[in-house]
This record gives sequence, C-alpha cells and structure tokens, in this order.
Amino acid sequence: MSSRQQVYLVALLLIAIGIGFTVYKMVALGFPLLPGESKEVWTLESKITFEPSDGPVEVSLALPDPHNNWVVLDEYFASSGFGFSLIEEGDQTRAVWSRRKVVRPPSLYYKLQVYKGKNRPDEAPPTQALEKPVLDPGYKDAAERLVESLREQSADPVSFTRLLLQQLHKDEDSFLQDAAFLLGEQSRSSTRVAMDVLALAEIHARIVRGIYLEHGRRRQRTSTLIEIYDGKLWVQFNPKNGKQGLPENFYMWQRGGVSMLDVVGGKNSRVEFAIMKNTLPTRSIVMMENRDERAALIDFSIYALPVEQQGVFKQLLLVPIGALVVVFLRVIIGIPTSGTFMPILIALAFIQTTLLTGLVIFLLVVGIGLWIRFYLSYLNLLLVARVSAVVIVVVAIMAAFSVFSYKLGLDQAMMVTFFPTIILAWTIERMSILWEEDGAHEVLIQGGGSLLVSVACYLVMVMPVVAHLTFNFPELLLVVLGVILILGQYSGYRLTELYRFRHMRDTG
Repeated sequence: MSSRQQVYLVALLLIAIGIGFTVYKMVALGFPLLPGESKEVWTLESKITFEPSDGPVEVSLALPDPHNNWVVLDEYFASSGFGFSLIEEGDQTRAVWSRRKVVRPPSLYYKLQVYKGKNRPDEAPPTQALEKPVLDPGYKDAAERLVESLREQSADPVSFTRLLLQQLHKDEDSFLQDAAFLLGEQSRSSTRVAMDVLALAEIHARIVRGIYLEHGRRRQRTSTLIEIYDGKLWVQFNPKNGKQGLPENFYMWQRGGVSMLDVVGGKNSRVEFAIMKNTLPTRSIVMMENRDERAALIDFSIYALPVEQQGVFKQLLLVPIGALVVVFLRVIIGIPTSGTFMPILIALAFIQTTLLTGLVIFLLVVGIGLWIRFYLSYLNLLLVARVSAVVIVVVAIMAAFSVFSYKLGLDQAMMVTFFPTIILAWTIERMSILWEEDGAHEVLIQGGGSLLVSVACYLVMVMPVVAHLTFNFPELLLVVLGVILILGQYSGYRLTELYRFRHMRDTG
C-alpha cells in the first residue's frame, strides 16, 4: 500500500470515527447540533398539609407517572423530622413520610423539574380485567338504557365516549331522561357517572389526575381527565366538556383510581402545587439528565473538568479550526504567510480585542518593532541577544498601549496583552531579515498575506456554530484532522498560480 493510500485510509477512518461519535451524542445523549437551542423547564412544588391526630402519622403520596411523555430532570423531598422512604406498588412509586407523634400541623414538600419529551402514544393494553360496577337496580337500569342509546349513535369506543360526555353536559332541557336521572341520583359527579356507564359498555377507562402548567400559579389543585382504551391506544377526554386529546400544558401525574394522597393519623389533608417556568439551554438539560448515570463519552470528556479549565479549552479547541483555514488558504488558494501558526494566534488575539482594534494594535506594534529592529541591526548584536531585545521592546510597547488605553478609557485596546509576545517578536525578526534579503515588496506580500489569513481565521472562529460544535462535539476535530491530511496530499496548482501563469494558458 502506497503512502498516499495510507493517508487516505487513515483520514477516512478519522472522519468516520468523528462523525460516529457526533451522531451518538446527538441521538443517544440528546446534545443539540446547533447553538441557541433551549427548552422550557417546569418546576413543580407540591405541598402536603394536614391536621395531625393523636398517635403515629403516615403520609403516602403517589409520584408522577413515568410514562407521561415528560422527562424528570431532578426531584427533591423535604420532610423535617419525618422518616422518609420510597415504595413500589405495581407500576407506581409512592413517597412515604412517617413519624411517631406530630404536635403541630406540618408541611411536607416534593419538588421536581421536568421538560416535555417526545410525544409517544401509549399503546400498553390494560393490565387488569374489566370489572363492572355494583350499582343500585334503578341506577343500573338507567345506565344500561343510556348505553344502548349511545351505541346506536356511535361507531367505536372513542365516539361513544365523546357522545356520552357531551350528553352529560348538555343544557337541562336537552338532557336525555336517563342521563338526567343518573346525574341527579345521590348527586353523583359527571365523572363518576361517565366511569360507571363506560364500565357497563365494556370500555376500559381510568381516571387521570394531573396539573395544568401555568407559570407563576400557586396553590393549584389537581385536575381530572378520563382515559379510555380504544383497542390500540389510550385516548384522553376532558370530562367537563367532552373535548378529546391531552392538553398541551397538562402534566399527567397519576393514572388509575388509586388515591393520590393517603394520610393515616391526620385529617383535612390536601396537596397543592406551585408552578414556575424557566428556559434552559438544551446542553445544560442534557448534562442534568445524565448527571446520575453519565455515559463514558461525557464522564471522560471536557465536561468533567472544572469550569475555569473548560473556559480555557473553549478557546484552545478553536485552534484546529484555524489550522484548517490556514492549510486551505496556503495549499489550495496559495496565500503566502509569515509562518504557519502566527495567523492562528493572531486570530485568537483578535477574538479578545475585536477585529478592528486588534488590526490597529498589531500594525502599530509590528511597525514600531521593525523600526527598533533596524536600529539594533547597526549594533551588530548576536541573534539571541537581538531577538531578546525585540521581545523586551514588544513587551514595553504593549505595556505602554495598555496604560494609555486605560487613561483614555479605551477598554478594547487594553486587551493588547492577549497578543502572543514571542510570536510578535519573531514576526518582527523574520520581517526584518526578509526586508534585508528580498526587499520591502516581499515583506508587504507576506505580512499582508498573514493579516489576510488571520482575518479569515478570525471570521470562521467567531462563528457561533463553530464555537458550539468544537466545544460540545470535540470529536469533530478528528474530522478536521482527516480533512487536513487529505489536503496535505494536494500537489496541484494553487489558485494564485493559475493567475500567475495565465499568459501561458493564453498562448497555448
């Protein structure tokens, strides 16, 4: 295998690995590909209050249903002086607080942070057999007549339920006689009547308790929906108006007829909710979501470093992007530069000082440095001493710029310290030697090319999408490395050379 083939093989392997890791983080871990993506995160705080009786107290609260299309980021329990435990009851988890004796009315808190996940229809079939309710003979006869009437007007369980709920909420004059009788019997609620009729119609149904998410709401109580199984999916209905579908801002807390709150050893118990909405970056949500069981790709990565070091790497990860720009402009376009890394480091300085201010500072420092370098050349100093003297002069110039900028109130010019001092000193030295050997024209060509490439690197490196991708998907640097290896095999004409030899093409 030739060296060229090996280069292409290694480059393609690096590109495949980089893209593979990136796709994994996007699909499996949920990292956003584009910057600025955010999600609404809701904080729900439930407060349990009751009046204690004499003797031991045990409080049991049903925790949110895990299959409600919402993702729980974090949860907290507050129970001062109470014992606390979590117990599993079938598919449901309950929080249990207990205490031997309670003197004054307590307040127990459960808080969680959630965001809306992908909408996944619930296709799980009912786990319990349908049980018909035990009803009084008169009530049962009226309910069965209502079932027969609605069956003739409906085509499936969904339309049956919709018609039933509409019938239970019509004006008094429009009521079917049986529906009016059922609602008036022992002052039953429309939800209870609907559940009884659905059971007699052999339709699987259950109560859904939840909360309407409204920012800033306090002391909010739970609301109720009815959920039926149509043979394939669970379909929700609002029992108050018969509207079909799960409301967009409805957080489903509990499914089924089991009580949401049980208090043993107390009375007048209730649970109320306070709700608040925040908007967080998607990446922060992903990090919170994977905090307990992080993937190795996250745990052994830049995200595991302290915040201060993360800020440093955020700048360093832009260097390979600058290197790619330099390679492209030098190898493909053919723009000459004074060194390879100098344009990248100058571009990093431009990021701190802004482009216009950085250009002015760079030209002034290099111009003054060249003038002093020409003076030092008459002193016949050795190379080491000459370069060291230039370094000292550059530092002095930068210090003077900072002082004058501070006095004049120019904050951006004070960022001159971000310019790489050694690189500036060597640039001045190289340009002075180039001036002596090839003249001022060559100095202008290489100096102008270096500035042009630095500006191009700056314009690419300050793009928000580039900063986002390099920091959140550092494995893409493998792709950059692969592309640079491929560009390194290019040996054809550069674009500037095509212009240079244009006359040969015309004569040919």
